[in-house]
This record gives sequence, C-alpha cells and structure tokens, in this order.
Amino acid sequence: MTNRAHFQPEQLFAARMSGVPTSFIREILKTTIQPNVISFAGGLPNPSLFPVEAFREAADRVLSRGGRTALQYAPTEGYLPLREYIAARYKAVQGLDISPEEILITSGSQQGIDLLGKVLINPCDAIAIEKPGYLGAIQALSVYQPRFCPVTLTDEGVDVDELEALYDHYNVKLFSAIPNFQNPTGISYTEETRKRLAEALIGRNTIVVEDDPYGDLRFFGTRAPSLRAYFGSQCVMLGSFSKIAAPGFRLGWIVAAKPIMEKLVIAKQATDLHTNFVGQCIMYEYLANNDLDVHIQRIVAVYREQCEAMTEAIQMHFPHEAIATKPEGGMFVWITMPENFSTVQFFNKAIRHNVAFVPGTPFYVGGGGENTMRLNYSCSDVSSIREGIRRLGRLLHEAMMPATEIASV
Repeated sequence: MTNRAHFQPEQLFAARMSGVPTSFIREILKTTIQPNVISFAGGLPNPSLFPVEAFREAADRVLSRGGRTALQYAPTEGYLPLREYIAARYKAVQGLDISPEEILITSGSQQGIDLLGKVLINPCDAIAIEKPGYLGAIQALSVYQPRFCPVTLTDEGVDVDELEALYDHYNVKLFSAIPNFQNPTGISYTEETRKRLAEALIGRNTIVVEDDPYGDLRFFGTRAPSLRAYFGSQCVMLGSFSKIAAPGFRLGWIVAAKPIMEKLVIAKQATDLHTNFVGQCIMYEYLANNDLDVHIQRIVAVYREQCEAMTEAIQMHFPHEAIATKPEGGMFVWITMPENFSTVQFFNKAIRHNVAFVPGTPFYVGGGGENTMRLNYSCSDVSSIREGIRRLGRLLHEAMMPATEIASV
C-alpha cells in the first residue's frame, strides 16, 4: 500500500487568504456576551427599535397573497418594486435622479463591497481608503489582494491634499469613503471637503465609492449633498436597510452606472444567483404600508439621547488628554489618547471591570492607531452608558498615573 501523507488543509488554502484579517470586532464580542458586561464594542442597531409587529403583518400579507411567487427563484437584480422604492427615496430625500435599473439588491451593503472587489480589483491594484477605515471594507477587499493606500481622516473629512498626491503617484482604481458619520470615527465630510474632493478626482479614471449606511441617522445640522451629486456616474453608492429597518434581513443595495452594473450582475449571479427574495418582498410590503421617515425619527430620537449621554459622560469622567469626536449622527464616538497609550492593553484591564470597547488598531491598514478606541452608543441604555463611561474614565485616570503616584495610592 502506498504511504499517504496526513491530511493538512492549511497547505491547500489559496494564497489570497493569508492576507485577510479576521474580524477583530467579532472576536471581541465573544468576550462581551456576559450579561454583566457593559459593551460599547458592537456596531449594532438597538433591537428595541425593530418594528417587529409591522414586519410580522408584512410577512403575513406576502405569504398569504403571493407566497408561492415570493418563495421562488427571482431575478438577480432584485425585486423591482423594492428597487423603484429606493430610487424614489433617493429623489425625495437627496434630490438624486437614480433609475431602478441602476440598482442591484445585495445581501447587505457588505456584499456590495465584495462584488466591487470581484469586478474591479486585480492583485496589487492601488485602492484608497480612509485612515482609520471601515473594518468591513478592509476585510472584504483584502481577499482581492490590493495595495491599500490609507488617507488620513481629519475632523472635516478626508485629507484631500494627501489623497490628490496619492493619485498623482499611483494608478488608484477606487476611493472608498463613508462620508456621513463614518465608521469608526463618527466624522462627517463637510460640504467644502466634498467640493474639494470632486475638484481633485473628477476627470480621473477612478471610481468613488460612497458607502452611506448611517446618513439618515442625523441628530443635528443639515445633510450635505451626496458625493453622487458631484461625481455623477463616476460615483458608486452603497446603501442598507440594516440601520434604518432591521439587519436580520441582510438587505442592502448598490447603485452603479450601466457598464459597471452589467459586470456586478454577472458577479452576483456567480455568487448567489439573487438575494433572499422573500425577504425583499417582506421589506417592500413593510415600506409600502408604513412611514419609514416616522420610524427613522424614532430611531434618531433614541440615538440622540444615547449619544448626548455618552459625550457628556466622557467630558465629565475622561482625562483631559482623551480627545473625543463630536458626531452629529450615526452610532460611534472615537477617542484618541496620547501617543504612548496602548488601548489594546487597556482593553484587557477594562474587560476585567466588565466594560468593553474596540481598540483602534484593526481600523488601520499597515499599523497605527494604537492609542485610539471606538465606542458605540446605539445598543446601550442611558444609565448603562453613564456607568460604563464612568468606569472607563476611572480606569483611564489610573492608567495614566505615573508609577510612583500609583504606588502611593
């Protein structure tokens, strides 16, 4: 009998998988499932705001009126009435003329990022991302082995001068941005930054990806124009029902011009044929019979209170060296500590005191962010937020004490 080597699956993996990071946040969430832990680590919508009864009624109507159709295979592009609704909402809310034919329904906006990777990115292609950047985009695009080119995010949005210099040196295929209440920082691009971004990139052979899952969750101020308003068909948009309805449906969409859309549809067919169709039908039935804006106002009212509780508690309890962003919406606050401070080490201390956050390092490609952290307020009640920030503040003060001072305490 021929000798056979032991099965060693690690020798069979594709080389592309070696550069794909694990979801650091998912690993952290495993440590926060205990009921006594106050967790600011997740990026989860508040489940108390899910319109459960309205979705139950929508599901009953879909299954009772056309259940056999809803449970059948369906077009790759998605349920046409749902795409028409999305197009009409773009017009009503943002004044954008979007055709339903430009919309592809995806399994969450995360799949939209993955499809763009499939369609556009060859190994070593240069792509620009924000620094710090959205972890989901970093993870999804890493599969396609690009050359990530991080560009600094300022309080007013991306550093346009830095981005323009990057384009002058590299053939950058796309720039991926979350211009409204960015994940992880909560920062929004000012209107001036959006204008300067357009001046820098319009006319270059590149795609601007506008990922906007949080844009409707505005507490203060007025909504700035979409990047699509400046870039037209040069801009690909990603949207999601996860933050404004419910994430469990895994329903998002991608908006792209016809030449790009044709390739996206082929990639989508090769991936999963089409997105969960019965879910699309239920979502449309819910939207057609309920006022989404009223529901969003309910979400915004709760998140505004939670955000204010967190930012006020940070100002009260954190050391003055801790610099916090001041989001006007969304779900996150970003903290920057002095350069020699390690939030990874601090996390280990915080979790022993039953409070959790996300250290900033996973949001940086190629290193950096050791002194930063992301705090989520959308999934904790106000009293828990105040107590959790009080604990973190006390621990931060202790961590920043000189060793001699700690010894004398």
